[in-house]
Amino acid sequence: MYGPGHGHEDLLHRLRVLEDKEALRRLMIRGWRALDRKDWKAWIDCWAEDAVLEFGPWGEIRGREAVRAKVEEAEAHFPSMQHHILNMDFQVEGDRATGVGYMWFVAVTRSEPSSSTYSMGGPYDWDFRRAPEGGWLLVRQRLGVWWTDGEETPEGLARPGGR
Repeated sequence: MYGPGHGHEDLLHRLRVLEDKEALRRLMIRGWRALDRKDWKAWIDCWAEDAVLEFGPWGEIRGREAVRAKVEEAEAHFPSMQHHILNMDFQVEGDRATGVGYMWFVAVTRSEPSSSTYSMGGPYDWDFRRAPEGGWLLVRQRLGVWWTDGEETPEGLARPGGR
């Protein structure tokens, strides 16, 4: 069916890569749903201890707890929010992986019934490594902001030179 070079070992390798890609997708969905619930522990558990977050307005933030503190502070004033991760694509090389996707962030800016929304979008770029106990951890995330919409951009979320 597959021709020369596509024996049992090749089939097992391809299956492992598919399973790893699905595990990476589940990691991101689980983590970012926790982020929307402001379940900071569940979200940060998706990150490696030596994680790095690169976000234009903030520069580079190093270390899992520093990442958690900065994101928790930035999103504290949103009563509710949704992080949509779109067009995810992953490449797996053994115990390392990379990924790309798009972010579409939408948040309610006030608790009042007539509250307006703030939204922004841009590209994600990720690096992962396999965790010692199995599964995957996010090692580096680069996030760009290509656009914003809604109320005046909350402090710290504006793209450099933009709104």
